[in-house]
Amino acid sequence: MLKTILIIIVSVSIFGLLLFVIVRNLMKRKIDQLVEDEKKKNTK
Repeated sequence: MLKTILIIIVSVSIFGLLLFVIVRNLMKRKIDQLVEDEKKKNTK
Protein backbone atom coordinates (compact mmCIF):
# COMPACT_ATOMS: atom_id res chain seq x y z
CA MET A 1 0.00 0.00 0.00
CA LEU A 2 2.72 2.46 1.02
CA LYS A 3 4.83 1.47 -1.98
CA THR A 4 1.92 2.22 -4.34
CA ILE A 5 1.32 5.64 -2.75
CA LEU A 6 5.01 6.52 -3.02
CA ILE A 7 5.11 5.48 -6.69
CA ILE A 8 2.07 7.67 -7.42
CA ILE A 9 3.56 10.67 -5.57
CA VAL A 10 6.92 10.34 -7.35
CA SER A 11 5.26 9.93 -10.75
CA VAL A 12 3.07 13.00 -10.27
CA SER A 13 6.06 15.00 -9.02
CA ILE A 14 8.17 14.08 -12.06
CA PHE A 15 5.28 14.84 -14.43
CA GLY A 16 4.66 18.19 -12.73
CA LEU A 17 8.34 19.11 -12.91
CA LEU A 18 8.52 18.25 -16.61
CA LEU A 19 5.35 20.22 -17.31
CA PHE A 20 6.71 23.19 -15.36
CA VAL A 21 10.00 23.19 -17.31
CA ILE A 22 8.21 22.94 -20.67
CA VAL A 23 5.76 25.75 -19.87
CA ARG A 24 8.55 27.94 -18.47
CA ASN A 25 10.59 27.53 -21.65
CA LEU A 26 7.59 28.29 -23.86
CA MET A 27 6.77 31.41 -21.84
CA LYS A 28 10.40 32.57 -21.93
CA ARG A 29 10.54 32.13 -25.70
CA LYS A 30 7.27 34.03 -26.15
CA ILE A 31 8.40 36.89 -23.89
CA ASP A 32 11.73 37.15 -25.71
CA GLN A 33 9.87 37.29 -29.03
CA LEU A 34 7.54 40.02 -27.74
CA VAL A 35 10.48 42.06 -26.44
CA GLU A 36 12.24 41.70 -29.79
CA ASP A 37 9.11 42.82 -31.65
CA GLU A 38 8.73 45.81 -29.34
CA LYS A 39 12.36 46.84 -29.93
CA LYS A 40 11.87 46.64 -33.72
CA LYS A 41 8.67 48.68 -33.48
CA ASN A 42 10.37 51.39 -31.39
CA THR A 43 13.32 51.76 -33.77
CA LYS A 44 11.10 52.51 -36.79
